[in-house]
This record gives sequence, C-alpha cells and structure tokens, in this order.
Amino acid sequence: MSLARNETKSHKDKEQHLLISLPPFLLVLLILLGVLAPLLPLIIWSFAHRWFFPDVLPTEWSWRAWTYVFSGSSQVAKALGNSTFVALAVTLLSALIGLPAGRALGLYEFRGKTAVLFLILTPAIMPVIAVAMGIHVAFLRVGLADTKVGVILVHLIPVMPYMVLTLTSVFANYNLDYEGQARTLGARPWQVFIHVTLPAIWPGLMVGCLFAFIISWSQYLLTLLIGGGEVITLPVLLFAFANSGDHAITAALSLVFIAPALLLFLFTARYLTDRHAAVGSLGKL
Repeated sequence: MSLARNETKSHKDKEQHLLISLPPFLLVLLILLGVLAPLLPLIIWSFAHRWFFPDVLPTEWSWRAWTYVFSGSSQVAKALGNSTFVALAVTLLSALIGLPAGRALGLYEFRGKTAVLFLILTPAIMPVIAVAMGIHVAFLRVGLADTKVGVILVHLIPVMPYMVLTLTSVFANYNLDYEGQARTLGARPWQVFIHVTLPAIWPGLMVGCLFAFIISWSQYLLTLLIGGGEVITLPVLLFAFANSGDHAITAALSLVFIAPALLLFLFTARYLTDRHAAVGSLGKL
C-alpha cells in the first residue's frame, strides 16, 4: 500500500512539474481553449438559420438571433439591467454582513462555533425549493413579493454561506498585531480598517464577491418565485426562450448571460492563485 501511495505521489509530482515547465504563452493558450471551447457551439448556434443532423455546420447562416437580442422588443436590455443591479446589490449587502461575521468566526473561539458554521452552511445544503415557498408566503404578507427588494433579500440566502466562509478562512489567517501597531501609532478605527485591515483581506474579499455576484447572477427559481414575473432578469428570460425551442435566440442569450460573469472571473482570477491565498486557510476552520 505504501508503494502504491509513493507511485501515485510521484505521478502527481511529474504532472505538476510538466505544467510548471510549460511556456507561459502555452499555458495561457490552454486556459483560453478550456474556457472558450464550450462556448463554440453556442456561437455557431447563435448565427445558425438551418442546422440539421448530420451536417457538421449550419447550411444557412443568419443574424436573426442577434438582431432580435439587440432590438427594443426583446427586453434583453431591461433584463440585463435588472440582473446587474440585483447582483451588485446582493454582493454589496453580503460583503457588509459577511465582514463582521467572518471576522468573529475566523478570529475568535467560542462555545457553539461549530453549530453556527453548520447553520451558515444550511442554505447551501438544503434544496432551494424547500424554503422558497415559505419565504414567498412571508414576503406576500409584508409586501416584498414581486419587487426588486424582495429578490435581493432572497438572493442573500444562497449567497451568504460562500461569502461568510470565504471571509472566515481569510480572517483565520489574519494577524491582529498589525491593527494593534497601527492603533499604537495613533490611527483611528476607520484608518486602521482602510489602511491595514482592508488591504490584508482584499484578495479574500474579492473571491467572496466573485462567488456572491455569480450565484446571484445565475439565480432562476428564487427570482421567478419571489419576482413573480415582474422582475425580469437574464436567467428568467433565458429559460423562457429555452422552453420555446428557438435554439438560435437561446444561444445568443446564453452568450450575453455568460459574458459578464466570465469577465468578472477573469478580473478576479489572480486572487485564486497561490500568491494571493484567499481561501488557502479553509483547513483551519
């Protein structure tokens, strides 16, 4: 058994050495291929007018799908605006809630901490539909159903576990001595936060915001149920066309839906590397 483990470890080391020894431009090319290759069928479908089996490529091409997507009657611009507003609001609120929660859970030990962590993880474990109906009834009573505010609040449920646990892992690897030194030198609390705490936790905060934005951006069921068809976002619009059977428009909308999340991921990807150990201390929880 020990020999098998050594062989497995040696094989993994060889693979890692092979990846490290590849030229940088080749690594970038492989990453781009891995990201863009799944999008190629969508790109082809969005320009296809007639594409039947067993043809490898469409027999007729058309701009029909993209003309419709950018037309005023498609509601894409409205859905894009709603999705962006909701996702940004959810990201901001989750960060404001997650910062003190992550600091408390990451820096301090207290009775019941494991139970608190389990409760925070519960929304990520339980099916959304299990709680969505009850939340809908409660929102109907307080007037939050069919509103953007209601959609933003309900999106916090699946988002908060990722934000809080990411920030908890960051603060678990955080040294409070830097804040003490800043206070000794006369820094006020807000100066300590801006000039000491925030730069230290910035990579982890960006990773948490990435998770929050993408999770909120891709929510369909909660948006449809709480929004009641009044709050139209890109996932709601996309699922409507996917059920209609119009593959070209569905593909074009899918590309519009994927683009902002992909750009955000590329912007924050450097915080997932070893140099910026944003989630590297999860094992300390």
